[in-house]
Amino acid sequence: MITRRTTIKALAVAATAPFVWAPSRAASRRKPIVIRDPGGIYTKIYQDILYQPFTDKTGIPVRSVQSDAEPTAQIRTMVKSKSYLWDMVAISHRAIPFLTIGKEVYLEKHELEDDPIVSSIPPHFRSKYGVGTNAYATVLAYRIDAFKGRQAPQLWKDFWDVKGFPGRRSLRKLPYDTIEIALMADGVPAKEIYPCNLDRALRSLDKIKSDVSVWWVGSGPQTEHFLKTREVDLIPVFSIWAQAAIDAGAPVAISWEQHLYGCHNWAILKGTPNADACRQFIRFACLPERQALLAPYGIGPTHPDAFKPNYIDPKYVKRLPTHPDNLKKGLFIDASYWLKQDDIIQRFNHWLLG
Repeated sequence: MITRRTTIKALAVAATAPFVWAPSRAASRRKPIVIRDPGGIYTKIYQDILYQPFTDKTGIPVRSVQSDAEPTAQIRTMVKSKSYLWDMVAISHRAIPFLTIGKEVYLEKHELEDDPIVSSIPPHFRSKYGVGTNAYATVLAYRIDAFKGRQAPQLWKDFWDVKGFPGRRSLRKLPYDTIEIALMADGVPAKEIYPCNLDRALRSLDKIKSDVSVWWVGSGPQTEHFLKTREVDLIPVFSIWAQAAIDAGAPVAISWEQHLYGCHNWAILKGTPNADACRQFIRFACLPERQALLAPYGIGPTHPDAFKPNYIDPKYVKRLPTHPDNLKKGLFIDASYWLKQDDIIQRFNHWLLG
């Protein structure tokens, strides 16, 4: 957790940044921004570090709501009917093309391309319709005690090598990340993964299918539980949940080699009358000093300046997907490939049943 001293120091730096707001007024007089976020612990973290401080600074209240993981259908319905239960959303970058490519566009342009704060975020973490937040990664996590006295797995080909690295394995029961992992395990270089050769990926998965003890499709805490109880010894897992198992005292380690990473995006629903307030919030949430306050919770900053000295406690830095040492080992998920996800899911499910 962030120490009081670290928090006060970071907030003091943020307060002196060149950041101009309209005069604050009583929150009750301002229309609230309604934000759909991932829910659970994220809502509590965002409330403490983003929502309430933003309200304190601007007088604009923020209300958060939860929904399905990728609520693209709900967003389309709201925009078409002009019935805005939400003003903006935190959704994966994989979902942005579904809402912006084609005849109908369901997200508002954020119009912050020239903003000095937002424009400093690397281009692959932002688009005209979304600004990246909460960079996440799928990593190879393993139980240290399962490999005591011998080499531990580091690469996806090691995961596929059941003789050289014996142990109970788990894979995600969805094609997301699983397809890319299967290709890397089969020797495809990261720079050649996209567009994915689905036939080759399924042939690669054929080699490991009978050795998968558990197929997971549920929540992140489920995979944390698998690692803590040793229901599995090796698993591709979101790094935040592997780290949670480590923090809980489980003998678990992470390999950052060949990890896949992406990010959630702050995105504004097209036509919402609260768009300007949403833009203010996005700019506030992109402040590197503010993003740095999220880092102890495993939420990877998208603004590189968040890694400036003294912003993040050194004990948290190396566990973040966007730390430069980790970032160079990863593959950014190509959202454009997943535009055809219905066909991919259908073929993947057919393969599972075969």
